[in-house]
Amino acid sequence: MIFTIYGDYIRHYGNKIWIGSLIRLLKEFGHNEQSVRVSVSRMMKQGWIDSEKKGNKSYYFLTPRGLDRMEEAAVRIFKLMPNEWDKKWRMLMYSIPEDKRQIRDELRKELLWSGFGSFSNSCWISPNNLEKEVNVLIEKYEVQPYVDFFVSDYKGPQEDKSLVEKSWPLQEIEAKYQEFISTYSEQYIVHQSMIAQGQLTDAECFVERTKLVHEYRKFLFTDPGLPRELLPKVWNGHHAALLFEQYYKLLAQSASQFFEKVFEEDNDMSWKDKAYDADNHPLINE
Repeated sequence: MIFTIYGDYIRHYGNKIWIGSLIRLLKEFGHNEQSVRVSVSRMMKQGWIDSEKKGNKSYYFLTPRGLDRMEEAAVRIFKLMPNEWDKKWRMLMYSIPEDKRQIRDELRKELLWSGFGSFSNSCWISPNNLEKEVNVLIEKYEVQPYVDFFVSDYKGPQEDKSLVEKSWPLQEIEAKYQEFISTYSEQYIVHQSMIAQGQLTDAECFVERTKLVHEYRKFLFTDPGLPRELLPKVWNGHHAALLFEQYYKLLAQSASQFFEKVFEEDNDMSWKDKAYDADNHPLINE
């Protein structure tokens, strides 16, 4: 949830927040001060955020690594249309020694996050242009001696979609999207009516928008973002993306107003010129 608040709010308001403000925001979800402090401490140890002191206040901000991850996530979350495909396949193969098992496990998690599919043991593929991401991972985990990376054509004997069937559980992903649609389409209609009648407070909109983004971003770990040519003709991911966009816009203004009220009371006002940068976050003030 803290990741979601940083990604959807804080990074657009100067990327820095007083811990007291973060505690106030998380209290809206029923989290207490101790749990927030423990989570923030864990995120610091993992290298996602860092801190600085101003007087007797501690402020927390995303590290360059954290910012990169948030930017990548935002592009994927708010993307409505599939990527254009260059008909190429990216293939990463590795043979990492057993004494480096932890590195191997971390690399697998990163590959799943980036959208790679497990074609076979120690062989990961993607139709998306992920050369930059692969190079970053190879350098980050220092696995240069153990990996080989290819950009290639598939020459058969089957169709390209057969590689998808072997590498990703599309039916499971489709079912998760259907579950999301069933849950949030009903909530969208209810909240649309409540907002029209003035029955939903800014704080409640903040909670609902944050929960919406928090749930939708989970698809980053399961949906590889395949090009249209490799997807089924009817793909629930398209419908879920449109529902997410409409629901987000419904809650956006009131949710931002609540966040800004908390933020203004406790933090530096230098965020004013940054909060509504359409290039960074096209939906934030819509």
